[in-house]
Amino acid sequence: MTVIYDDAGRANGVTMVEVGPCVVTQVKTEQRDGYQAVQIGFMRASKVNMPMRGHFERANGNFRHLQEFKVSDLGEYEVGQEIRANVFSTGDAIKVTGVSKGKGFQGGVKRHGFAGGPKTHGQSDRHRAPGSVGAGTYPGRVWPGTRMAGHMGDRRVTTRGLSVAGVDPAQNYILVKGSVPGARNSLVRIEKQG
Repeated sequence: MTVIYDDAGRANGVTMVEVGPCVVTQVKTEQRDGYQAVQIGFMRASKVNMPMRGHFERANGNFRHLQEFKVSDLGEYEVGQEIRANVFSTGDAIKVTGVSKGKGFQGGVKRHGFAGGPKTHGQSDRHRAPGSVGAGTYPGRVWPGTRMAGHMGDRRVTTRGLSVAGVDPAQNYILVKGSVPGARNSLVRIEKQG
């Protein structure tokens, strides 16, 4: 993340995201596919297998990542068309989907915000313990979904309600007000909201 200043002099935390160039690799129609969507490719690939090479032939390039976006008007898109950062403008409401940072196996305090046990009154090793996980004879088991220690992060997350703080069409990046899921240089999916 970095910081930009608005006209009033307020500092805003923004994330710089490279958004292109993306190339339309397939236009899906209601008649042929049962729904309307546009498939786009991102990041050139040096090697692809033969089926994908045939798929990319009309798009004039091989791509490492493919994503599909539902659209209402297919007339604006054709195979081989390049989509750049200028599809976004400052103030657009967007949602960003990505894979969150993996944290490994974490305890209840970090994973779920548990308070832990008392620090005094004879407690020596219960400071970050989860406490009781069930009632007793009934139900005589632990309910499914009970919050416990376990694997944290490394899952698909969507952050909604973000906005575009700036656009640089020449270098193909946008500034997103706030943070987006994922580590540096990870792949994210950006969609307009509303």
